[in-house]
This record gives sequence, structure tokens and C-alpha cells, in this order.
Amino acid sequence: MSAESLEQPRPDTPGGGPGGPVDGAPDHTVVTLGVIAVLAVVAWAALAGDSFDTVSSTALAWVLNNFAWLFVIAADVFLVMCVVLAISRFGRIRLGADDSEPEFTNLSWIAMMFSAGMGIGLMFYGVGEPLTHYLAPPPASGAAPRTGGAALAAMEYSFFHWTLTPWAIYGIAGLALAYATFRKGRGNRLSSAFVPLIGRERADGAPGRAIDLLAVFATVFGTATSLGLGALQVSKGLSLTTGIQDSTTVELIIICSLSAAFVLSAFSGLHKGVKWLSTGNIVLAAVLMLFVFLLGPTVYILDVIPSSVGGYLSELLPMASRTGAFTDSAWLGAWTIFYWAWWLSWAPFVGAFIARISRGRTVREFLIGVLLVPSGATVVWFCVMGGTAIRLDSTGAVDFAAELKEGTEASLFAMLDALPLSTLTSWVAMVLVMTYFVTSADSASLVMGSLTSRGSLHPPTWLVVTWGVLMAAVAAVLLVAGGLKSLQTATILVALPFVVVMLLLCWALVKELREDPGAGPARHHPLHGVRDAVRAMVGDAVTEQGPGGGLPSHPRLRRVARSRGRDPEDGPGTGPAAGV
Repeated sequence: MSAESLEQPRPDTPGGGPGGPVDGAPDHTVVTLGVIAVLAVVAWAALAGDSFDTVSSTALAWVLNNFAWLFVIAADVFLVMCVVLAISRFGRIRLGADDSEPEFTNLSWIAMMFSAGMGIGLMFYGVGEPLTHYLAPPPASGAAPRTGGAALAAMEYSFFHWTLTPWAIYGIAGLALAYATFRKGRGNRLSSAFVPLIGRERADGAPGRAIDLLAVFATVFGTATSLGLGALQVSKGLSLTTGIQDSTTVELIIICSLSAAFVLSAFSGLHKGVKWLSTGNIVLAAVLMLFVFLLGPTVYILDVIPSSVGGYLSELLPMASRTGAFTDSAWLGAWTIFYWAWWLSWAPFVGAFIARISRGRTVREFLIGVLLVPSGATVVWFCVMGGTAIRLDSTGAVDFAAELKEGTEASLFAMLDALPLSTLTSWVAMVLVMTYFVTSADSASLVMGSLTSRGSLHPPTWLVVTWGVLMAAVAAVLLVAGGLKSLQTATILVALPFVVVMLLLCWALVKELREDPGAGPARHHPLHGVRDAVRAMVGDAVTEQGPGGGLPSHPRLRRVARSRGRDPEDGPGTGPAAGV
């Protein structure tokens, strides 16, 4: 992900004024409160690990028992809202001045979005999640382990957790930030999108600071989870390829080393280097996937793609509405709720990134691109990587049940080990994870620096580095405190208050879009055109002949007829459409 892209100067607002603060001093109140709160959590987990684990486990159980429904409903709201906004009259609103053009070409825009979505998470779970569901199918699927039904359920749930719904969460956050930044010319911070609800004065005051602090906390713990996953996977890869014993010490050394690389990048200002790394990530990931596709079960993969996509679309509504009422709530918390919380915690970070690269596009272009392009790439990735692993297990080539006992992070390397050139491809995979670590830390730190410096697109370097070091510290301490379970617990707990913020963000966005003249009059809604055409055809069939000059009898049909120029006061054929 390109940190450079986040730092370009903002254009003028539609009114011609400055687009908000580009350079700004830190908001010392937000910075101080944020740093103290994060350090307090780190110190608690480091110095009183048993107490931290007990409290966090109790809190997690309380959240899952009482608020799992909220995460499920909120995720559905975000997806439905993205679709409705894309097809509504609001889709024509431009993210910038009415005459502005997209800042990036379609190819560059798509490539950067793909880079944002193709991160550590897909490297970690691209093989591990389909395999896990194949060997132990989701309770609601009713499938038996290691059967065709289990394989289909594995792909359906992998798509469910990684495609449309998470990108809808990112899409809402990104659209709100892009609209506030480029259309309204406010600062590049989450609180600026709440002006329609709380007013500018409160958005710049304590309520706005509270919103930005929640966004900072969500980003810190969400990104720390990804960094922790990356450290786990690199450590496992080193163990399998070099013989270095996988241990917590090695994981901490990896986090420190890659964090040092991030700090060097931030201090040197080599954002072009980060951009180059992001582009390189895409190329390496594509090469690795193509290698697996060609040397793996190619025909089986081609069969998997349409079958699993069709299954996912047919099961989307049941999966999207499933809570713990009629299925295993523990499974739901470990998978679906964790994912929704993870995506929510990443929403300020990824939202800010895709908002920054989308200036000049319409709302419709933005939402269609954000929903479909990364989702399509993710589908192909899971079908190639996960489908290959399932095929290897089903044919007896690899016993992945034994491999997964070493952790989800081992599954990718076990799959690559069954193919030619396994040592080389394993190193490629490790390099990918490491470069994603650096670029993710760099970009997430830049976003948090912006959130804590009144929306500045050029936050001070020391502030960016501070947030990056804190993220690495959180990842390290949580790994020591409880590994993957601890990382997941922290993500869900922090995301609970932020889900409320995101729902209010939807309200604020719709409220402001309805007042935007760029949407056009309500009767020009795209679906209204279909409705009016149907009414007109029905009206022609039920027309009353008489003084009304052929005006339909139904009141709504009369309005349609008047809009076509047939006004009873004018008489037949004398309206604006006469002679056509």
C-alpha cells in the first residue's frame, strides 16, 4: 500500500477554497490521550499477563453473548447501503468539484486497491481458512469433514469473510472520508464526516476528538493483529526453510527488525520506495499464484471457481443473517464476528487510503470499483491457493490435518512444499509477508498521524514513527501474552464501540448526500425511470377519453402523463411534447 499516495496535496473544494489542512501541528490532546491509553494496555499485558488474559477473556465472552447480533446486522447494513447508493441518484455525485477528473487512471486505481486488499491477511488465511473449514466444516453447513460438501462450504465461507462484506465496510468509510475531504473540503479525519450530525464546532471539539480517538484505537489494534499474523508466518517459514526453531523470541526479533525497516522508511521520506514495494507485492503475489495454478491441479481450480462463486451467491443471505441463536456461537465468534471486527478496525486505515486515490470519481464508480475489483481478485486467490490445498488433501498427497496442528501459519508452506521449487516459493512467500508488514505499518502510521494532527495530510514524521512503534509494541506484547487468540480478542473488544461509530457514519453520509445538488432531483432516480415507464404503459391501457384529453384516471398516472406534456388544462396534444 502506498504511503506516498496518502500524502498528495488536496485539491480545491467545489467552491474554490482550500481543501482543508494539508500541513498541521499535532492535536496534543488527542495524541496524549491516545498514547497513554495504548501504553496502558501494553503495560498491563506485559506486567500482569494473567490478569489481562482473565479480564479480556471475560469481556470477550460478554461481547459475543450480548452483541454478536450487532456485528452481523451492521455488516449487512454496510453492504446493502453500498449497493443502494451505487444504483441510486446519489451515484452521480462526484467526489470533488463537478468538473473534476479522476486523479489516477483506472489501471492505477485498480492496482492500488488490489494492493490494499492483498495483504498479510490473505497470505495467512488464503490456504489456512479453506483447509480449516474443509477439515472441520462450519456447524451450520451440515457437511461431513473431507467431503465435497465440506469443500464447497469451505470456499463459500472464505468468500463470505473476505469479499463483498469487508469491502463494503471499507467502502462506507472511504466514501464518507472522500466526500468530506474532496467534496466538502474538510480535514482528512473521521470526525470531519460527522459534521452533518454534530455540527462543525462539535466536530472540532471534544465529540470529534473522541471519534478520532476511537478510530486511532481501532487502527492500532487492528493493524497490530495483522503485524502479529505476519510475524507468526515469517517465523514458521524460517523454521521450515532454514531450520531456525520457531519460537516467541524469533517472532519478537522479526517484529523488531521489520519495525526498524519501517522507521527507516518514515525518517528518510522514501515514500517512492514504499510505493515501489507495493507494486512489487502485486507482481510477486501474481507470480506466486500463477505458479501454483500452472503446477497445481489446474483443471480442478478451473472447476472450483464457478462452482464456489455460485454457491457463495446462493448462500449469501443465510450466511449474512446467521447469529449464534441456532448454531455454535463459539465458532461464530472465532470466525465471522472476529472478521467483522477486524475489518471494522481497519476501516479508518483502508478507508483513508482508498478515499485518497479516488478524487474525481463518482460515487457510483467508487462503490462499484471498491466492491467488485478487490473481491474478484480475492476469489481467484482463494480458489487457486485454497483449492489447491483441498485437492492435495483429498487425493492423499498431503495430510493437512497434521500440518494445521502446528498452526494456521504453517498451511501455506505445507502446500508449497508439495509443489516443485518449494524452497524458492517459500522464500517468495516470506518476502511478500515482510514487505506487506513494512508498507502496512508505514501507511497505517501515516493515517493515525493524520487523525491526530487535525486531518493534516503531512503529519510530523516523529508522530508517524511514534504510532508505528506503538503498533509494533502492541503486536509484540499481545503475541507474548496469548498469541493469535490474544490478538483476536483485542480486535473484537476495540471494534465494539467503533461499530456504533460506523453506523452513525452511515446516517451522516446519507443525510449530507440527500442535500447535495449533484445528485439531481429525486424523480431522476435510476429506478424511477423504470417505474415511470411502466406507469406510462399502464396509463395508455386505462386512459379515460374525455375533457382531460386522454389523461389517465389514476392520480399517480396523471402525474406521469403531465410530465410527458399531457396537461388537461392544455388540451390534447398541446403540451411540451406536442409534435414529437
